[in-house]
Amino acid sequence: MADALSPTMTLRDFENGYWYLEQLKDFADRIGIPAARKLRKDELEKAIVAYLRTGKAVSLTRRSLRKTGVKDVDRGLNLKLRIENYTSNRETKDFIVRQAHLMAPEVREKSGVWYRLNRWREEQITSGTRPTYGELVRQYIALNKMERFAKVPHGRYINFVAEFLAANKGVARAEAIAAWTELKELDVPKDYASWVRTRANRKGKTRNSLSRTRVAVPQS
Repeated sequence: MADALSPTMTLRDFENGYWYLEQLKDFADRIGIPAARKLRKDELEKAIVAYLRTGKAVSLTRRSLRKTGVKDVDRGLNLKLRIENYTSNRETKDFIVRQAHLMAPEVREKSGVWYRLNRWREEQITSGTRPTYGELVRQYIALNKMERFAKVPHGRYINFVAEFLAANKGVARAEAIAAWTELKELDVPKDYASWVRTRANRKGKTRNSLSRTRVAVPQS
């Protein structure tokens, strides 16, 4: 696994490493990816993977990176208001949660729901649809009612935690986070299956080592 991001690194080195947002932004800037400072972490990872494969520095995001005009939250949030200038702040989230509870009091928030809700909103807008906040609230409810989320393409942390909790019923979320912290330092793909294989290999090596150990019996 590479210690630093480099234009000559292999795709394996990049995908087996763990890179913080500022590292990705700095590297994307260096190799010429457009608007690198405005991209999310998953968008930066996608652009860097494309660069390592093709040698071309391009941004693959289709969402608008410039926000102009009055923020929706300043226009007065309501269910009929069309999303034009969304602000991801506490006031907006509280509005969505409050309206969701009015529509479906039984719904409880699931881990990872905001990431998926934001991606849904962006996909709707980039496809030319202009959903209302009422539609956004209903999507929030629908996501929370799902038994299990589909994997997100570049949400490695989100996918890992979801799979860990699904495979280890009843464990605390802190255990999943601790496992992710361990996985970040390993030279393996950053997914749950790789973490399981690594632990199994370690246990196998430990058993083999113990089986080869011979206890010396003192001669009388």
